[in-house]
This record gives sequence, C-alpha cells and structure tokens, in this order.
Amino acid sequence: MVLAQDADGIDSVWVAAGSLEWADDGGLRQAISTRYRLIIPSGTQPGTQIRVSLRARDAAGFEAQRDTYVVAVP
Repeated sequence: MVLAQDADGIDSVWVAAGSLEWADDGGLRQAISTRYRLIIPSGTQPGTQIRVSLRARDAAGFEAQRDTYVVAVP
C-alpha cells in the first residue's frame, strides 16, 4: 500500500516496480492511499530483490521520491 500526504494537496503519485509503472491522480486531496499488485514473473528465484520507486508531487509542484525493494517469495 502507498500513502502520500501533503497539506497543499497531492497532484500525482507514481510507482515503478521492476518493468511495471503505475500512476494515480491525487485530485489535490491532502492524502491518497492506494494499493498495487505486482505479479512476479515465473522463473524468478525466491529471494530476488525487485526495486520499487515511489514518487509523489504536491499541488505546489514539489516532488518527493523514495526507493525500496520487495523480495520474491515462492
């Protein structure tokens, strides 16, 4: 789950995981919470780390980015 909050209002949220990308319109709400489902390709070895990048932009144009990873499990 991704949660972005800003007093100015959230314009957009972007999530990239592996080769997949999602974008959501924040509608200038002060908070947006959304879920994404990442299907791990068959043949991926358990324990493989898959990079995830989270980015949000507020109504004033300020952007913040956080990078993390998920781990493939059988």
